[in-house]
Parts: sequence; C-alpha cells; structure tokens
Amino acid sequence: MVPVGQSTLTLNDFSDILFKGKKVVLDGPALEKVATNFSFLQKFSSNKLIYGINTGFGPMAQYKVSEENLLQLQYNLIRSHASGSGNIMPAHLAKALMIARLSSLMQAFSGVHTDAVVVLKELINHDVAPCIYEHGGVGASGDLVQLAHLALVLIGEGEVLYEGAIHPAADIFKKLHIKLLSIHVREGLAILNGTSAMTGVGMVNIIQAQKLLGWSAILSAMTNEVVEAYDDHYSHGLNIVKHHKGQNAVAAILRDILGGSKMIRKRAEHLYHPGNIEKEVFEDKVQEYYSLRCVTQVLGPVYDTIYQAENVLVNELNSVNDNPVIDHVNENIFHGGNFHGDYVSLEMDKLKIAVTKLSMLSERQLNYLLNDKLNQKFPPFLNLGVLGFNFGMQGMQFTATSTVAENQTLSFPMYVHSIPNNNDNQDIVSMGCNAALMTKRVIDNSFTVLAIQLMTVLQAVDYLGCQDKLAPKTLAVYDSVRKIFPAFIEDVPKYKDLEKITHFLETGNAGVSLQ
Repeated sequence: MVPVGQSTLTLNDFSDILFKGKKVVLDGPALEKVATNFSFLQKFSSNKLIYGINTGFGPMAQYKVSEENLLQLQYNLIRSHASGSGNIMPAHLAKALMIARLSSLMQAFSGVHTDAVVVLKELINHDVAPCIYEHGGVGASGDLVQLAHLALVLIGEGEVLYEGAIHPAADIFKKLHIKLLSIHVREGLAILNGTSAMTGVGMVNIIQAQKLLGWSAILSAMTNEVVEAYDDHYSHGLNIVKHHKGQNAVAAILRDILGGSKMIRKRAEHLYHPGNIEKEVFEDKVQEYYSLRCVTQVLGPVYDTIYQAENVLVNELNSVNDNPVIDHVNENIFHGGNFHGDYVSLEMDKLKIAVTKLSMLSERQLNYLLNDKLNQKFPPFLNLGVLGFNFGMQGMQFTATSTVAENQTLSFPMYVHSIPNNNDNQDIVSMGCNAALMTKRVIDNSFTVLAIQLMTVLQAVDYLGCQDKLAPKTLAVYDSVRKIFPAFIEDVPKYKDLEKITHFLETGNAGVSLQ
C-alpha cells in the first residue's frame, strides 16, 4: 500500500497506484492533522467574514450568505459548476485526478472534514472513476469545472465509470457500501479550488513521456544499426564535451543498447583506413544524416524537459493548491491564489513541444528508411514484395506524416493563451488542464508514429537477414514484436497491426534506464 499524507508522494508512488493496482492508505498522523485543521476552521470562522464560508464566490464574494444557507451554498457551488463538455476522461485519468486531489487535501490546510479524504480513498481503491468532462475550467481558480464533476460524484450525484460501464454514482456507492460525502463547512469549495485535474493528467503524461523517450532511444539505435552507422556520434568522447545532462544520459543509453552489435561500424576501421586516402569519391558516407547522427543532441533536451516537468509536477502534487489556506498551526486563514495553474501549464507546454520534436525525429528516421534514394540500401518503402505491384510501408508513412503534422500544430502553447472571464475576476488564467490534455494527445500521437517506425525497422531487419548481427537488446525487441507482428510481403490492411504495436509501446517497457 502507498501511504498518502505524511511523506512526499513520488512519481513512482503515483504510477504504482495508477498502473500496478497498489492501494492507498491514509497516513494516521496526517489524518489527525486533517481533523485538527477542520476543527480549527469551525471555531475560527465563527463571527468572521471568510471567503467561501459565509460569502459568495468569485466576483459574488461581496454578498454575505446567511447562517442558515451556509451548507446549501457549498452544494450550490458544486451543482452550478458541474458544467463540463466534450469527451469523458478515460478512467485512469479520472483516477489520477483523485490521487492528486487526495494528496493536496491530506496536507491538512484545506479545512475539510476527514469524510472527504476517506471517500476519495475508497473510490481510488475500488477503481471507481467519476465521469469528468475534458472541457471546462480555465486553470485559474484551479480546475473548477472538472473538480466540480468530482465533487458531484462525492455527494452521490452525477455518474461514474465502474467495471467498464457508466453508472449513476449513488448506485455504485450503495453497491460498494461507500458513505456519501456530506458538506460540513467548506468541502465544496475545497474540492473545486485546486490544480488536481491538470496535475493528475500531467503526472500520467510524464510517465508516458518517459516511456516514449526510452522507445525513441531504442528505435534510434536500431535505425542506426540497420544502416550500419558509425559509433562515434554517441561516443563518450564526443558527448562529454557538451555539458548537458540529458545529452550525455542519452549517449550512455545508446551505448548500452548497442553494446555487442556487429553492425555498428567503427570509424577507425573504415574511413581512417589508409586505402581511403587516395580516393577522390568515397563509397561510404563520411557523416550520416542529422536524424541519425544527432540523436543525442535532439533527445537530450527531451530528457531534460521530462525531468524538469517531473520535478515541478511532483512539487505540485504534494502542495496545498486551494484557497483560502487554513493554517491551524499559526491560527490564521490566508486568502490568495495557490489554485493558479501556471506552474503545471508551463511544464505541460514545454513537455508537449519536446515530445513533438521526438515524434519529428522518428518521422525523419522513418523517411530515411523508406526513401531508397537517401539510404541507398533498402527497396522503396521497405517493400519486400514486387516493386510496382506491392507497396510495403508506403501507406503507413502517410499516417505518420499527418500525425506529426497534427503534433506540430498542437504545440502552440496554452500558457500564453489567457482569456479573462468570471466578470474579469479571473483576468489572467493558466489554461492548465487544456495544456495537460493537449500534451496527452501529442503523446498518444507520438506512440503511433513510433509504432510505424518500429514496424519499418523490423522489415529492414528481415530484408537484410541480419538478426544474428543485432545487439542483444535490439534483438530482444525484434523477437518480442515479431510475435505480434509477423514479417509481411503481400499487401494486407495494417491498421490492426498498428493498434497492437502502439498498445505494446504504451504499456510495455523499453528496457532502458533513464536515470
């Protein structure tokens, strides 16, 4: 089980809960602090004007709410803001959102009753996902609309995804004997105000981006291998004089992947051979195209961007990100803007741009393999059949090209796309959830592009018949994928193969260490 509340929740913890089925447990001392914090708010708010307790919300905060309407105020907030549209988030993203919200509330600065964190824990552990719509909050008072749909489920309204189907929330709560949340003081506002939707989706993006980077390194290595490239472009000597952590990490990864390859060439044994000096035109290309030679320089910044994003998102995951902040230790309540999502929004935009570049590298390597005029090694489109009669990977290249083009357009940053709203109360906003969801789309697209490249590389290996010359790690990838995607000569529809291989990449492990 993964304890939530007292210690820092890491990316690995998050992944274990989300993808490995580990349950969450509420840390005892942290839960006591939540209870203490709630009791403090109850006492402190008596005979005081406190935003969201006895006032309206946003630009309506100048209106006082009467004592008898305080609890109904919270229900009104939840119901009025459950106004999302578009697609329902996949169950794993809704679960990620709940993990992020639970982590924030367990910091014990939100004034919620312990019932709120207990019901979140129960939903997470029972794999009950609230139906949360993608379009909604602008990421300034947090993810108001997305989190309103969470809150709606917690009070027994709205719908949930459970065991692959949509059900009324109240029915599943009753079936699983989960107690509905009753409003005590400010549970409505405390659940709605926060960055947990963008943070939850963002954490998943980082996990998947790490996988993409690993697979991109594998495919870059295999592409260099089948074209019999030289080894110096990923050598320690070349890369160490460039003082970037990511570049040198990627170089080390490539050296590890290609260890034992009998296809990668050493420059000293070829171009440095005395017999080449007298030649006017060299048969061997002196330097490879950039998509082959500059892998460490292209993927290095991707590596650094992913790990910067991880640092920021983990900080956000373990932060208090609602308003006001209830500080029972210093016996005060602080009004401000911790719910503003700029930290997450900026990192998601940077991650999105980096992943788009990764997909562009894949597309260029793919193009090199498919264009016989460039590689001067393989038949056009890696066609293993009859030229002019069969088509090989020609059709698949269109899909890769159009998908990368979409990534490039999606890479316009949301961080600088603020639109004032809420009677100009929210006059500068983050669009953080939009940023995170668009980044997810770019990541999903990129898995598709890499899958097409992988299909092509395998065809190249079969054309050369070089399986016995591959490095042990690249051969292992070849063998694993050929089990689900046999070599082909005749033209048959490829869309189901593409789906299988994309799923293989999304759920598998590239087998390389990115630390």
